[in-house]
Amino acid sequence: MTVLAIRDLTLRIAGRALLEGADLVVDPGRKVGLVGRNGAGKSTLLRAIVGDLHPDGGEIRLAARARMGHVAQEAPGGPASLLETVLAADTERAALLAEAEGHPDAHRLAEIHERLIAIRADSAPARAATVLAGLGFDATAQARPIAEFSGGWRMRVALARALFLEPDLLLLDEPTNHLDLEATMWLEGWLQRFSGAAIVVSHDRGLLDRCVDAIAHLDRGKLALYPGGFEDFVRVRAERQAQQQAQNEKLTAERARIQAFVDRFRAKATKARQAQSRLKALERMPPIEAVVEDTVTRFAFPEPTALPPPVLSIGRGSAGYDGRPVLEGMTLRLDQEDRIALLGANGNGKSTLAKVLAGRLGLMAGEMHRAPKLRVGYFAQHQAEELDPRGTPLSHMQAALPRATETQCRAQLARFGLDADRAETLIGACSGGEKARLLLALCTREAPHLLILDEPTNHLDIDAREALVKALAEFGGAVVLITHDPHLVELVADRLWLVADGAVRAFDGDLDEYRALLAERARPAAKPDAAPTRRDERRERAEARTALAPLRERVKRVEAQLAKLAAESATIDAALNDPRLYANNNGELITRATARRAAIAREVEALETEWLELQEKLEAA
Repeated sequence: MTVLAIRDLTLRIAGRALLEGADLVVDPGRKVGLVGRNGAGKSTLLRAIVGDLHPDGGEIRLAARARMGHVAQEAPGGPASLLETVLAADTERAALLAEAEGHPDAHRLAEIHERLIAIRADSAPARAATVLAGLGFDATAQARPIAEFSGGWRMRVALARALFLEPDLLLLDEPTNHLDLEATMWLEGWLQRFSGAAIVVSHDRGLLDRCVDAIAHLDRGKLALYPGGFEDFVRVRAERQAQQQAQNEKLTAERARIQAFVDRFRAKATKARQAQSRLKALERMPPIEAVVEDTVTRFAFPEPTALPPPVLSIGRGSAGYDGRPVLEGMTLRLDQEDRIALLGANGNGKSTLAKVLAGRLGLMAGEMHRAPKLRVGYFAQHQAEELDPRGTPLSHMQAALPRATETQCRAQLARFGLDADRAETLIGACSGGEKARLLLALCTREAPHLLILDEPTNHLDIDAREALVKALAEFGGAVVLITHDPHLVELVADRLWLVADGAVRAFDGDLDEYRALLAERARPAAKPDAAPTRRDERRERAEARTALAPLRERVKRVEAQLAKLAAESATIDAALNDPRLYANNNGELITRATARRAAIAREVEALETEWLELQEKLEAA
């Protein structure tokens, strides 16, 4: 059985073909990573699968009765709590619960409860709360209205809605863009355990290596499927290109040899027949396929001058807003060769620390010493919203460097792949990746000694992320990095600072050890080995009663349903045993009553089986 089949698909946007004759088959349980350069059409393909776009050719076929889940483009809002918003994503459950309220038809009520059991309606609140907790919302936040949260946090709720549904086919478009490192790690674990099929558009190569079974590469309108994760895809694609290049070289040499023979002997009568034969052989040879190399993406940071250490230090510093400290007791030192990544969940103060280091937020207490000639470059993703949509990258750079010539401004933009054409494109028409490149160019325009990067990889494709890694490796200044991309942390940072519980401290370990720490914190605390006291025994019995309460409640509901069905069956039997029913030509009524009695017998059998299973669970507990 196939969950999704795409056959000979053609998609055009504004007359430009993004896909032409594309094919893709996704089987149940298979997870596919969809990759390609920015603008290749990945998000457009997902929109077509969802049904928001109509194909220009070919077909997209979803398996019958298969449930599809995707993240809505607009963040949810309104007065409902986060938990209620996520639960509302299961529209079938909500409709069934609403219908069950005071429904007079016992038969329909039984059908509703049977379906609610099948879709695990009882466990839905717990499952929704687990997903929200994994994405960074504690119990208090889950009870708050969604309207109180910012757009980025609401997009997390939109992601939670899609995950909560546990559909047959899950579509995710850059799911980590609004997550911190901790939530990204949780999402990776969730995807690894997810039993359904998924198509994941992502530029996070770590996620693609750990969470997908195959890579679908969208390139020049075609889809090519490669087994394995992203590293396997890179290796296999490189091998195929090398084989194609070698075959092309072999064909080129053979063509040259035959052509040389033809040119030499065509005019000689004794060799004319052989020459004609060689010409025919030349015509029959397969055409040489061009090996089209992608343009290599390169970034280059201006080289700063050397400063004596430390370039920046803080002693017993506190920082916060409106007189309320967010971070206290900070004692930190930065040297020019440092590469530091900040760990900690969103809301713990990472961005506050970044603003302090950048000089955009003063200390409430303590001391800060900065090298007299220190220059700081600060990249924050929200700065993209401050760009003038009517301006161009060139006009923004000229405004930032009023004394520089146009040539110098263009040279700085070119360091980040904004060539002559892109430099004069209106900001309103620029992609997210192009805006991110502009922000990198702006924040490094004065060759900073300290570079602070707050989520720099959002909207950058995989090639641009690799270019950023290489540029940072060659950069001669200090780097402080806030990112949800584990791959970037592992390749750039040589020190980790943990921002948590109102403090900043060095984390003595690597990212794998931090993953283990998060997993350990997520586990329930182990009970001590000491002999239990009477109080402990009473508490354990109370906890056991609490844990068994849902089972006992379900047993009561099953018994009530059985009693209701028994009463209904008795009423039907009494009617069928009444001779007057058969004397009044009531054939249709008799047929309905007989069918209903048979249906009741089936429901009773199913409920009795469930009752026995529940009793076994209670006895085992």
